[in-house]
Amino acid sequence: MSLSADQQAEIEAQRATPAPTLRPTVAALEAMLFRPLPALDHGFVRVIDYMGDDAAIVQAARVSYGRGTRRVSEDAGLIRYLMRHRHTTPFEMCAIKYHVKLPIFVARQWIRHRTASVNEYSARYSILDREFYLPAPEHLAAQSSANRQGRGEALAGAEAAEVLDLLREDASRCHDHYARMLNEAPRDPARQGLARELARMNLTLNTYTQWYWKIDLHNLFHFLALRGDPHAQYEIRAYAEVLSRSVQAWVPQAWQAFRDYRLDAAVLSAQMLAVVRRMLAGEVVGQADSGLGRREWAELAAALGRPAA
Repeated sequence: MSLSADQQAEIEAQRATPAPTLRPTVAALEAMLFRPLPALDHGFVRVIDYMGDDAAIVQAARVSYGRGTRRVSEDAGLIRYLMRHRHTTPFEMCAIKYHVKLPIFVARQWIRHRTASVNEYSARYSILDREFYLPAPEHLAAQSSANRQGRGEALAGAEAAEVLDLLREDASRCHDHYARMLNEAPRDPARQGLARELARMNLTLNTYTQWYWKIDLHNLFHFLALRGDPHAQYEIRAYAEVLSRSVQAWVPQAWQAFRDYRLDAAVLSAQMLAVVRRMLAGEVVGQADSGLGRREWAELAAALGRPAA
């Protein structure tokens, strides 16, 4: 991750001028505020602002039936109840805003989550930096034979080196042509240069972009459940892991409930549940007589920690 001297100075200035407030704050998240948390080779995530905490979730849930008790253990129990029974609106009372630097191809996946407010760095008005994402060798993999949108075994040796060289050369050449079309540096007074909104179309998808991304906690949990899943693409998982650290600092009780009832839990279909009941009754059940397809049977076996065969 690289920050310019101006960017670093701006961060230090923001952190050096705290403002008094009457609203709830979270010390662990305040310690992260404005600081860039590295992601991939040149990317980062910065927490810019937030609203609410674990107590805000409890307050929103209790407004319908009065104050009740306010002991920490009971607050945690209520948050777990809300998560367990999928009462989502209390979690929407918390919101957070991030500044994210990420490759364009990751941004195109990310933007599919339409429940956030986004403002992206505009290459119509500004010039994109000469920074590209290049995977570490261990993340260069062949196409999976079992998953059309996943990776298989890692490439090795000369083949991996060739792929990295191609990625680096293509990105560098395209950015050089981008700069040449813009006629920015070094500037040739004899040339007018192409409009920025047109020159940008030549850039590769591993070029870095930036945006501000604001989202409520309920929808952030949904993002993390999908993009932090082992089946998600590695590059967006890297960002989900960084976001997760900030959420854990921000709302630790809600984060633990999310882990217990979403991330580390399993959802069983009616047919899967019927198979589990047969197993508990002492019946030996195989895929052939389970009523489940092979993929669903494998998912059930994985959830139960049993071999699929």
